[in-house]
Amino acid sequence: MEIEFFVVDCEFDTNCYIFKLMYTYKLHLHPEPEGGFTVSVPALPGCITYGEDVEEAIAMAREAIELYIEELEERGEVIPDDSKILEYSLTLASA
Repeated sequence: MEIEFFVVDCEFDTNCYIFKLMYTYKLHLHPEPEGGFTVSVPALPGCITYGEDVEEAIAMAREAIELYIEELEERGEVIPDDSKILEYSLTLASA
């Protein structure tokens, strides 16, 4: 999932520049026994949400990520993302 943020930088209220920042995040959707999906965002510890179906789960994850990033920005902290992470899945059969 890619999240877009816009940053406005104005110099003396005369020249304003808009910067577009892109962040990429991997989502883990975990099916729940009672239905729906719990979503976790590994790059953002504690960023967890829930949706009744995959579409809602992804929408809820987007909102949770945006709020998480806003909080990091307010604190002046670095915003991590998964843009440079390689991910592989292995399937192993038991003997």
